[in-house]
Amino acid sequence: MAVDRVEERLSELESRVHRIEHDLEKPREDDLPWWRKIAGRFKDNPEFDEAMRLGREYRQSLRPPDVECAGWVPRHLSL
Repeated sequence: MAVDRVEERLSELESRVHRIEHDLEKPREDDLPWWRKIAGRFKDNPEFDEAMRLGREYRQSLRPPDVECAGWVPRHLSL
């Protein structure tokens, strides 16, 4: 009777080990860098596209009007 119980426990432990090994093989979400977790989250999202457009407009409005955008570097970044 004791041998049957030991075999039953051994079988249960083997199946648990198999599940643990299987879980360790696949990457967990916690293992991914933050940018991989959010990559593509706003794809084809019109609200996000609008926010990006408004942000670009705002940044461009801060530039001096008489300076070419391609050659202009803010004073604090120039050498």
